[in-house]
Amino acid sequence: MSDDKLLNARQRIDTLDEQIQSLISERALIAQDVARIKADMGDGADCYRPSREAEVLRRVIERNKGPLTDQSIVRVMREIMSACLSLESPLEVAYLGPEGTYTQAAVYKHFGNAVKARPLAAINEIFRDVEAGNADYGVVPVENSTEGVVNYTLDMFATSSLLICGEVSLPVHHHLLKKAGDLGEVKEIYAHSQSFAQCRQWLDRKLPKAERITVASNGEGARMAAESDGAAIAGKPAAERYGLNIIAANIEDEPDNTTRFLVIGRQIVPPSGHDMTSILLSSYNRPGALYALLRPFSDAGVNLTRIESRPSRRAQWDYNYFVDIEGHSQDPVIRDVLDGMKDAAVFYKFLGSYPKAVV
Repeated sequence: MSDDKLLNARQRIDTLDEQIQSLISERALIAQDVARIKADMGDGADCYRPSREAEVLRRVIERNKGPLTDQSIVRVMREIMSACLSLESPLEVAYLGPEGTYTQAAVYKHFGNAVKARPLAAINEIFRDVEAGNADYGVVPVENSTEGVVNYTLDMFATSSLLICGEVSLPVHHHLLKKAGDLGEVKEIYAHSQSFAQCRQWLDRKLPKAERITVASNGEGARMAAESDGAAIAGKPAAERYGLNIIAANIEDEPDNTTRFLVIGRQIVPPSGHDMTSILLSSYNRPGALYALLRPFSDAGVNLTRIESRPSRRAQWDYNYFVDIEGHSQDPVIRDVLDGMKDAAVFYKFLGSYPKAVV
């Protein structure tokens, strides 16, 4: 009797798999039709629409009744969308390389695995690559829940013509990787400075005598560990990419350690219904100037979610303020507040309105 039930269950799964595959193929054919329609309209250059994708994924979550988690069902749907989009217009996305970095993981989480991920050596190279049209989009780290902002990314926005088109929130779990051996044999560790900071307490407790060697990215650290007797701090993709063993897992000091990444591109993104807006401001150097600059947000009931200051490099002790607010620049209330900012600020730059990270 149990064998019959098992056989029946497997037959039902086979039937559903056939239906699912047929529907995915049908979706892909429609995606090709969409590409042709856009080409006829003269709008076929970039088929990726961040606001449209965010809307689709939010509906996926609303429909989800389990037992799969929202994260799991979104991941499945993202890959279907990515594969279909590649039939319309394959995307090339620049990221902070080499292969195996968390930034690469953020690319695949946001765009799916059907994109062509393009590793570059530095954040400024990512900006230049997208500005030059060599890549459709770029993904750059901007802040970590433990160690704060990535200053170099913020500084690039002061001079770049690119806009923020999306954001990615990626839980980050650090592992200690090595070709062979155990924890007691670790003498050198390669990692990005942020990763060392995020694992400081664990390293001080477990490997206080190991030399900590800062490198440009965790992917680079993993590559160097694969070519030496040293160890590296990186994620599972780096371990798989460079043939390293995980000799200590989840060594980050904060278990909910998360990094936020920004998607940069050349397009203005229409509203999705759940958006963020980022701007760059500079105030007059006088008492109450910053308060006067930010008060309109409070008066209008606009939620300001982040403000960071960075030296403007225009003059000594002069600062730029990077501000994130909830809402889209096309929303009437947000538009009025931003118009007021232009008049009150010494320097004002719109960095983009974009969908909030879905999951």
